[in-house]
Amino acid sequence: MLTARFTAPAVPKTLVHRPELLRRLTAGVRGPLTLINGPAGSGKTVLTAHWAAAGGRAPRAPLWLTVEPGDAPGVFWAYVLEALHRGGVELPAAVGRPTRAEGVTQSFLVRLAAGLADSAQPVVLVLDQFDTAQPPAMTEGLDFVLRHAAGGLRIVLTSRTDSLLPLHRYRAAGEIAEIRHADLKFTHADAEALLGEHRLDISPSGIRLLMRRTEGWAAGVRLCALAMQRSPDPEAFVRQFAADRTTIADYLLREVLDAQPPDTQDLLLRVSVTDRVHPDLADALTGRDDGARTLAGLARDNAFLEQVDASAWYRLHPLFAEVLRAHLRQRHPGMEQQLHGRAARWLAGTGRLTEAVVQGAAAGDWPFAAGQLVDDLAIGRLFTGLEAEQLNRAFAPLPAEAAGAAPALVGAAARLVVQDLPGYEDAARRADSRLSPGSGAAARLSRAFLGVLAGRATGDPAATERAAADAERVLGELPPPRIAAHPELRALLLAALGAVRLGAGRPDAAESALTAAVEACGGPGTDPGTQYPLCDALGSLALAELMRGRLRQAAEHARASLAVAEQAALPPERRSGAGHLVLAGVAVEHDDLPAARSHLDLATAITAAGPRPDAVAAVLAAVIGARIAAYEGDGEAALAVLTRLRPAAGSATAPTPAPLSAWAVDELAVAESAAHLARGDAAAALRVLDAAPCGRPEHLLARARALLADGRTGPAARALADLPADEGLTAPARLAACLLRARIAAAEGDTEEARRRQAQAADLARREGLRLPPFAEGGPRVRRALREAPRPPARRGRPADGPPPVVAPPVMAPPVMAPPVMAPPVVESLSARETEVLRQAARMLSTEEIAAELYVSANTVKTHLKSIYRKLGVTRRSDAVHRAQDLGLL
Repeated sequence: MLTARFTAPAVPKTLVHRPELLRRLTAGVRGPLTLINGPAGSGKTVLTAHWAAAGGRAPRAPLWLTVEPGDAPGVFWAYVLEALHRGGVELPAAVGRPTRAEGVTQSFLVRLAAGLADSAQPVVLVLDQFDTAQPPAMTEGLDFVLRHAAGGLRIVLTSRTDSLLPLHRYRAAGEIAEIRHADLKFTHADAEALLGEHRLDISPSGIRLLMRRTEGWAAGVRLCALAMQRSPDPEAFVRQFAADRTTIADYLLREVLDAQPPDTQDLLLRVSVTDRVHPDLADALTGRDDGARTLAGLARDNAFLEQVDASAWYRLHPLFAEVLRAHLRQRHPGMEQQLHGRAARWLAGTGRLTEAVVQGAAAGDWPFAAGQLVDDLAIGRLFTGLEAEQLNRAFAPLPAEAAGAAPALVGAAARLVVQDLPGYEDAARRADSRLSPGSGAAARLSRAFLGVLAGRATGDPAATERAAADAERVLGELPPPRIAAHPELRALLLAALGAVRLGAGRPDAAESALTAAVEACGGPGTDPGTQYPLCDALGSLALAELMRGRLRQAAEHARASLAVAEQAALPPERRSGAGHLVLAGVAVEHDDLPAARSHLDLATAITAAGPRPDAVAAVLAAVIGARIAAYEGDGEAALAVLTRLRPAAGSATAPTPAPLSAWAVDELAVAESAAHLARGDAAAALRVLDAAPCGRPEHLLARARALLADGRTGPAARALADLPADEGLTAPARLAACLLRARIAAAEGDTEEARRRQAQAADLARREGLRLPPFAEGGPRVRRALREAPRPPARRGRPADGPPPVVAPPVMAPPVMAPPVMAPPVVESLSARETEVLRQAARMLSTEEIAAELYVSANTVKTHLKSIYRKLGVTRRSDAVHRAQDLGLL
């Protein structure tokens, strides 16, 4: 008898305490069978040894027996009896002992079960590594004794595989407790605790990366911790370690791969080239027909291969796959590319486009990989959708000299994704040289599609319109079902076209394209590939409405754009700052400067992480920032905001494409004139406007305002006379015109006309929700007169097109305005921690990301969010953020 087999392994000094699993073990041994099942290195034995070392929290300390490979049934039962004897269990002498290694008699099992049933206290026996020897006679005998010991025997099994015991019977009777691989996986907190035991200070993002690579595999985390202790830069080790060059590789090769028969080892090496494998794909890679049986057996044995969501597909643990691929290259040089090519064609034949493209790229078969993407009209998948990052990563090594038009088109698209315009131009020229009028419709459509997106990136309206017309013609040549299969293609085309028209100062033409883009997306929650263009198109629609002064519609589109981004969990680099930018502009018009600044800051942060903004967004961001500064009385700051934008217009690295449209030039001039007026320099304001003459109503109003500030009442009145009728003006422009005319009338002594204009202004402000900024422009005399303005006739309801009545603060509010419709007050102040959670939520972080940032659990974050919703009177995260911004809490 080997004494070591009766002794539980020593508990590691760097132990991760797992109280919940220990509690489940203690509860489990109240019944006859507890099964702890998981792959090699998952922590089964460590957990059980830790529990046993504490006495198992049972009247009698658990007994331990390590089962060895090759134990015959008689040997196994002899060791069981010895374990019971060493543990002080007294059995009747009549029980006897096994006499043959090959097996035991049924009468022996009956006597043993009866003896255990008569025991004063139940016996808890741990059978460690029971999967190493499970001949039917052994498991049948164990099942018999366990069922007939009348509660006198309780077994804890640790196993890599499911035991041959009739587990279904124990489950049906509720007589089994199971701790499986999913329970044994380390959590983020477990990994942090283990690294702490090793005196390693790793950042939350580093721990998340370690957990992603190891998938919580306990041995993997522990081996990485040991390696990090020897590394001069532990944080860098997490980012850079290659599993095949660490002790992880030795562990997996020895404990998992070498334990398999040769045919199974060959299958594992071959299927490691794919992220997931189907039995038929395994057969295609091995040339055999045993894929289904072998894969099912490996999954059942916890050989680091698991079934995917109860489907026919399987996946290898990523670290095991990495080690296998390295071993494949070492054992069979040159075979890896052949296997990738074989997998690519099998996947393409079963309609799995993305996987086929990735495998074709890994094989270096660029004509096949790129051709699949182009021929299927799927080139838009490089720009949007769940597979965009994977596809772009696959084509990163694509050489410029790869033959054919399809690789050149895909290469151009890949350059455009990262805004490498010179690289795009080179690849586009190669594609043009390889395309001809006789090329397939799919290739010609891809070229036109890229032309539209490139026109947006360069701010070239003429080139964009030409490419869009070409795309529309080619679309007419293709069967509608093929086009319908890729809604992202038309959505991206129309969103880009609308954005370019918007940048050219054509909001009406832009609206038609952008509305069509939204329709092409099919609405929120339909196709993941359309979530980005939907967010983009809604943001551009919001900008268009803001340019036209339709504030309610602008805010609605902006909030819809932000909601799509939040629901789709778009990464920062795929988000647009247009939603927050528009809400900042609306807040300025409503005189909510804290909310305006908050939204502008969010828009700036998103823009910094995302793609280069379109011209309209860049110009409006500068204009809104300048207006906020001007309304706060800081003309110098307003000028500084605008000055930062102007030099960038001609720069290759500018946030705004050059040249600027006539609309953009005039918008900046109007904003600069307002900044000069805030400094009290009317002459400078006029010089800016006169340097860029324009017939836009906003320009005429700005000029009238500057003339009036300069004391030139007559010229100001003539400038206002050139304005179109009210129907051709935006609401803010109509309000500004009313106030300027009121000032002119007051200056000319026409008190009655001044009062009439003031009443019009008050009525318009009420209907459109416009408040302080326009009134502030009127000057002290107008503000005094507004307080005395007659009340206009009462209105029933409100216009279908306008927001609820909103008034200026009490110091500014004329008696003509109705009480405001306010959101419900905050029931209770937010705590400091709740405010911090809400601030992180405003950054569009997920619950898990907020938890990581604040070093708390995800459940704690959820609890804080529920409290925030209650206090703010809302039911959704986005509404809580908007409400807090409206109240100035953020």
